[in-house]
Amino acid sequence: MGKSMKRYFAIFVLPTLIAFLIAFVIPFVMGIYLSFCDFTTVTNSEFVGLSNYIKAFTSKEFLNALWFTVKFAVVAIFTINVCGFLLALMLTQKIKGTNLFRTVFFMPNLIGGIVLGYIWQSMINGVLAEMGVTMLMDPKYGYWGLIILMNWQLIGYIMIIYIAGLQNVSTDVLEAAKIDGASRLQTLCKVTIPMVMPSITICLFLTIANSFKMFDQNLALTGGGPSNKTTMLALDIYNTFYERVGFEGVGQAKAVIFFIIVAGIAMTQLVLTRKKEVEN
Repeated sequence: MGKSMKRYFAIFVLPTLIAFLIAFVIPFVMGIYLSFCDFTTVTNSEFVGLSNYIKAFTSKEFLNALWFTVKFAVVAIFTINVCGFLLALMLTQKIKGTNLFRTVFFMPNLIGGIVLGYIWQSMINGVLAEMGVTMLMDPKYGYWGLIILMNWQLIGYIMIIYIAGLQNVSTDVLEAAKIDGASRLQTLCKVTIPMVMPSITICLFLTIANSFKMFDQNLALTGGGPSNKTTMLALDIYNTFYERVGFEGVGQAKAVIFFIIVAGIAMTQLVLTRKKEVEN
């Protein structure tokens, strides 16, 4: 039976492989090529070498968007994972209504980014109006508005993953630590956290990816204002590609740079956390 399955392995894999090539590999390769071209359509392109990349790296808007995205990601990754983990710890205790609380905290993740952006824009600007300002008057308000929105949307999702990890922690190990006289903090740091490292790896990867790819919420909440000071990378690429005539190649070059940055950070994080898992 095993040899028979191996014989037909290529036939079973072929449809998925063809779909993967058409939907991902071919567009990806074409995108890399077009990043070295001036073009209006895929069939109307002229090779210009590194010109698009030079324009991208000398673009003040792109560099500002990159720095703003990094600042946003650092804070969002920390707050989302810490709050999600603490909520997971609370909701894995023997208290009434845990299933209800899990559902309530998870629900914001089901709402679309555009809708969330406009909802939070109304709420935050309503509060700021009492002080005579709006998010578009000072970029710091837009920055913290994006942080609040991202946390509200993702904490519940991350919490569910941490709950799954915490429920797999052996009660025997926890009891042994308690018998040995370990405090709650010592048990958390020396036993619980090392044993949920696979969940931490997943959550860090998801929060890093979502923080750098944030687009809908940025567009709806601040639109990049004031003066593009709250524009994140994805929105800057969109603005370059679709709103500046003749800059399609530069927009494509920015997209390739964006992919390399996100992939590099994500792979580095995966390697480091996987190494930590092995050590534990």
